[in-house]
Amino acid sequence: MNQTPVCTAADAIYRLAAGNLKYLNAESGHGDISRRVRLATWAKGQSPYAIIVTCSDSRVIPESIFSAGIGELFVIRLAGNVIDDQQLGSIEYAAGHLGCRLVVVLGHTHCGAVDAAIHYEPEGYIKYITDEIKKAIGDEKDPYKASCRNVRHSVQEIEKSLCIHHMEEETGLRVVGAMYHIEDGSVEFL
Repeated sequence: MNQTPVCTAADAIYRLAAGNLKYLNAESGHGDISRRVRLATWAKGQSPYAIIVTCSDSRVIPESIFSAGIGELFVIRLAGNVIDDQQLGSIEYAAGHLGCRLVVVLGHTHCGAVDAAIHYEPEGYIKYITDEIKKAIGDEKDPYKASCRNVRHSVQEIEKSLCIHHMEEETGLRVVGAMYHIEDGSVEFL
């Protein structure tokens, strides 16, 4: 296990907020995707400063939202940003082996998965996602409030992991929720 964090959870939140501010005023991307960085991460490996668990929605691009480049964010994407064993394993890997000290569950406004959980009874494998979201949101019908509840539920699911819980106590790992506002590009930490 890597015991040397890339940066503290508080420093990571600051970097994310500063990156989002750049994004709000940008016309093009700001993250470093240069050949130099590609070669450095190939030779020395990755050292992301934050783990972002977010939705697969094509309008939600964490590297752009936080003005991050190659090797800066460890991104896990799944429709509705729901948590299961595979996501927990990925989070444990990034926290334990890469030294990340911040996990952000990033929900977003106008989420199709949350809308489906509120208004429809999907079939097939989509039902696994909407059933998890329904557990999180209960009888909430307001899309924004439901999305926030869904984020908080995912944060709680991550914190139930004994490995994650141990890392919170021993290394200062933090798990926080946030909402990305598609309509204006801002990120609100919950």
